[in-house]
Amino acid sequence: MANTHSTDESSSATAPVAADYDFDVVIVGAGISGINAGYRIQNQGPPGMSYVILEGRDSIGGTWDLFRYPGIRSDSDIFTFGLPWSPWGHTESMASGDKIKEYLIQSAESAGIDKKIRYRHKVEAAEWSTETKSWVLSVSAPGEEKPLTFRSRFVLLGTGYYDYETPMQAVIPGIERFQGKVIHPQFWPKDYDYTGKDVVIIGSGATAVTILPSITDKAKRVTMLQRSPGYIFSLPTSSFLTRLLFAILPTFIAHPLNRLFWTFKSVFTTWICRTFPGLAKAVIKRVTIRQLPPDIKWDPHFKPRYNPWEQRFCACKEGDFYAALRSGKADVVTDKIRTVTENSIELESGAALHPDVIVTATGLKLKFGGGIKFVVDGEPVKLGDRFAWKAAMVEGVPNLLFLTGYEDASWTLGADVSAHLFLRLLRIMEKKGAKIIVPKTSAPMKEKPMMSLSSTYVVSAPRILPRGGTGQWAPKSNYFFDMAGAKWGNVTQDLTFM
Repeated sequence: MANTHSTDESSSATAPVAADYDFDVVIVGAGISGINAGYRIQNQGPPGMSYVILEGRDSIGGTWDLFRYPGIRSDSDIFTFGLPWSPWGHTESMASGDKIKEYLIQSAESAGIDKKIRYRHKVEAAEWSTETKSWVLSVSAPGEEKPLTFRSRFVLLGTGYYDYETPMQAVIPGIERFQGKVIHPQFWPKDYDYTGKDVVIIGSGATAVTILPSITDKAKRVTMLQRSPGYIFSLPTSSFLTRLLFAILPTFIAHPLNRLFWTFKSVFTTWICRTFPGLAKAVIKRVTIRQLPPDIKWDPHFKPRYNPWEQRFCACKEGDFYAALRSGKADVVTDKIRTVTENSIELESGAALHPDVIVTATGLKLKFGGGIKFVVDGEPVKLGDRFAWKAAMVEGVPNLLFLTGYEDASWTLGADVSAHLFLRLLRIMEKKGAKIIVPKTSAPMKEKPMMSLSSTYVVSAPRILPRGGTGQWAPKSNYFFDMAGAKWGNVTQDLTFM
């Protein structure tokens, strides 16, 4: 199906609903998943396949356009987080948010993908019609009195897994009484000056671990207030092997070898942590104690109650988190909040903190599919109530794929697995002469969570993401196995072609 306007007689004659635009594929989201999917379609998809990327915001980048808090950076290595067809051009392994956004813009421009993006086009609803074998999307756009309609054969969701408009609302007693500044990192004020201020960061996840060392240079004092500790591990900004590869090999050879090295390293270290948790905890404890100042103890501040990778691992760049603690301008308090008053945080232990600024780094609110209202043949569908086939398609929902990554590795690796799976399905459909693919469960199965982490933001929203199962319905677990399965494995079981 070519990219045509609704005045094309061939499209309007077969569809009961007139569309403003027709495409073979609509990709929702111009973040790293959507950009990668666009590249795969235009370079490896069927010749002439048309696509468009609809982005609700006014810029490319997704997460890296939204978050502006101090120190924002990747929390996994950039070599595997980056796009496989547009290698990261530096040897640093942990990149800042502004550099990642710049890299995404350059990558999209170099491949011509930027010309396929329509900004400030927010998809409000998507309705599938088996009769017309197509999706009709209702899209709000600037300058339009009523929503535009986009018709497509397929919809790919590159929308991530959290709510861009609303952060997770943690219950903090009395926070509304606080007379100082309260900031959620998701909406950090532009050019906010925290010079000379006493800052308390509530939370102990990746955001808190990133912000603390980034503001100690100007703030009077920074305190990370946590209910319970997590694992925080120092990572170097580059590795000897990376530097060696680029020193002795041509760039076009060094890039894929370096990416393979970092991918294997990520998969292997995660496997070690989950297979031998006792050993992993002992190593992490030893490394952590070496970096702590004498007045901050490992127990209780850095002794988690869970095994490594039962929640996300927090990485700190070149040990900057621990360096901030050693500087004397930052510390960690492990306690529960009794209440917040006009000028203090009263703790259950009886102690009190007196901040000028409270940063609520309490997590993200999950949202699947960008909040789009889905309808299949007139029946509303709640995607979170259904099983996910190969962690990419939703039970009973035709021609819809979602692009998700890994909870314990770079997001891009998993999103690319789904993109390759889509290409494989297109080739099979062409051979079968099929226009529709729809997953259908063949027997009852045990449910598994799509995300196995025990983090608060995950367990507090159990019905947001589609459900995992067994066999073809199992969640993603290992990049190498998943990619092999997408390219060469069985991708027809429990999938109906029509």
